[in-house]
Amino acid sequence: MTTKWNHGTNSLMPHHLEFEQWVPFPPERVFAFFSNPENLPRIMPASSGTKLIALNRMPAPPPPLGRAGDKAAGVGSTIVTSFRVFPFLPVRAQWIARITEFEWNQHFADVQDKGPLQSWHHRHEFRAEARKGVAGTLVRDVIDYEIGFGFVAAIANPLFVLRQMEKTFTQRHRLLPELLSENPIP
Repeated sequence: MTTKWNHGTNSLMPHHLEFEQWVPFPPERVFAFFSNPENLPRIMPASSGTKLIALNRMPAPPPPLGRAGDKAAGVGSTIVTSFRVFPFLPVRAQWIARITEFEWNQHFADVQDKGPLQSWHHRHEFRAEARKGVAGTLVRDVIDYEIGFGFVAAIANPLFVLRQMEKTFTQRHRLLPELLSENPIP
């Protein structure tokens, strides 16, 4: 997993993170897995207790070459999840995300409509890439967010938010190859 981040020294500036992971599966299979919101709880750390509460799935454009795509969440879809704010406490928070961009096997993006942060934009990118003669997909996540809460953000970001995101993507890095092996989508 490759991780890049930068964040402003001023807590009012947006934070920017990038995570990359290569997997030995074709982009169509990887994209189909990620564009199905029902898979979201499967790639989150168990300690977060992430649950899919509601899904208002808007149809995605027809998939290329007649590929399976009936579970993809197209532009305008809203996904409501809940998760534990702190793994050791039963307190849960709700997150409502909305899909704002969608291009088959290339990328999709979501924004936070309601949740714990002031703002959130997450672009999921997929690119065919061979490594050591093996065809696969580079999965790239580009995240821009603002915490809000003034000076508290300067403390909360390194202590909680960044740590949780690194934990989430480390977990996903470990689980993704196995989950893609199980996924019946071509």
